[in-house]
Amino acid sequence: MANGGPVEHGYPHLETVRAALTALYRRLSHDGVRTFATSLAPADVAFCDTDDLHLGAQRVAREIVRHFRLPDARLVVGFREMTHAANVELTAGPEYFVELNDRFRTHRRDIGAALAHEVAHVYLHRLDLVFRTTAENEILTDTVTTYLGAGWLLLDAFRQDEVSSQKLGYLTPEEFGYVLAKRALLLHEDPSPWFTSPQAYTAYTKGMAKARQDEQQPPLTAAGWAGRRRYAHDRRHASAGRPTAPDVPDGPPTAPYAFAPDPAGRLRVSFPCPTCHQRIRVPVRGRVRARCGLCRTVLECDT
Repeated sequence: MANGGPVEHGYPHLETVRAALTALYRRLSHDGVRTFATSLAPADVAFCDTDDLHLGAQRVAREIVRHFRLPDARLVVGFREMTHAANVELTAGPEYFVELNDRFRTHRRDIGAALAHEVAHVYLHRLDLVFRTTAENEILTDTVTTYLGAGWLLLDAFRQDEVSSQKLGYLTPEEFGYVLAKRALLLHEDPSPWFTSPQAYTAYTKGMAKARQDEQQPPLTAAGWAGRRRYAHDRRHASAGRPTAPDVPDGPPTAPYAFAPDPAGRLRVSFPCPTCHQRIRVPVRGRVRARCGLCRTVLECDT
């Protein structure tokens, strides 16, 4: 929890975020992700200063547990002094003890954001979906929380002015915006009316621009002129059996696609699906329509 300190920006965890989306689809499937088509509603996690602290926290916890389809899970919420925003004790269940930072006694509007992250930990624990390191698992948790419709609360908790700042979660604001945008593009759900923080809205718009870039990379037909030109250059080199020019410092980023011959010697190109980021392989033969086998997205390609 960044509280008054510097807030990291940009996309330093982008590869882990994309790996988290792929892992989520592999575990839940396309149909499983679609069961979360409706986000957690603002009214369900609203918390007034006049509400009883503990009863209100329990009520919000129940709503988030319901959202994550964990009907038999029961959260017991307490408060204590701690460095992090919150902590959950992951046991066999069905009862889980969650501790929230004492700061939330007076910052009640963000209790839902803190609980959303902790309930997602419980959800991933039950799915047995885990990454190798603690840091990667926290990125996974933020990504899943956001992609499944509860993480807009974490982005909305980001507030900053000339003298103070607050941010919850391990993703940067722009990364939260990126994952929210991925969800919005998939499910046609606009979360922007729910933001109470202007900084959250700005981060969401930046994340949306980044997410749209994923849909504009060659060999997709929506790719821009510069990307198509580089792709044609790399395809000629691959067809001739020559390696493509390596990236240089301060030069253009590594191309997301790669060429390789199939067992029959015919050239194929692989590239990440813009929705779930699983790699797709298609023949190099001009216009091709491909369907991702993981998330079922239909892609128009010019290979």
